[in-house]
Amino acid sequence: LPVSSSAHLILPSQLLGWPDQGIAFDVAVHFGTLLAVVLYFRQDLLAMTQAWGRSVVTRQCDDQGRTAWFILLATIPGGLAGLLLNDLVSTYLRASVVIALSTICFGLLMLLADRVGSKRRVLADMTLKQALLIGCAQAVALIPGTSRSGITMTMALFLGYKPQAAARFSFLLSVPMILMAAGYEGLALFAGSEPVAWRAMLIGISVSFVSALLVIHLFLKMLAHIGLWPFVLYRLLLGAGLLLFVV
Repeated sequence: LPVSSSAHLILPSQLLGWPDQGIAFDVAVHFGTLLAVVLYFRQDLLAMTQAWGRSVVTRQCDDQGRTAWFILLATIPGGLAGLLLNDLVSTYLRASVVIALSTICFGLLMLLADRVGSKRRVLADMTLKQALLIGCAQAVALIPGTSRSGITMTMALFLGYKPQAAARFSFLLSVPMILMAAGYEGLALFAGSEPVAWRAMLIGISVSFVSALLVIHLFLKMLAHIGLWPFVLYRLLLGAGLLLFVV
């Protein structure tokens, strides 16, 4: 959902005084959502993979192959930002004030995009420039409270895409991004000497997988009927409540 999962994972330690579970556990539960995305969009992903392979061999792209290339290229800005800024984010930005302000600001930006976007384009209309713009927006999601799905959908809506097309591209774009993050953190865990709470991580992955599978199905249906305003309202209320709590 476009409400920032990373922010909600940080809030228990900030508001309830619980120990911060750390980025490794955050990535683990995101990996659960990745499994849900792969299962839900398995036919799309298979078709895009096959079309991408054909494009490499024949150097000709159909719509599926072009979308696959765009997803790969749009992942580059977020991947580079994650490698360069991961320590900075972990050290300085996992705070309630940052979460509150970004939750409100990017929520209002999402509302504006939902209001002014033409909502006419579909994924077959996407250009390389538009894909890269969405990819750059994904890099901004390193700021807790932004929401990766929220900011990528916001950029797609500003570019004139239908909400369902924006959500679909956002979900598909999450696959390589979460894979990279999970791989990076997984290697660090295996290489490290500190004990790892594997049982807790497996529980987190399992619960996030089941809940994400349900959420994807319901979210795509909701978009067609009520749009994004419930999520904007939630973000504004959450951000305001956080500011009142920390001030």
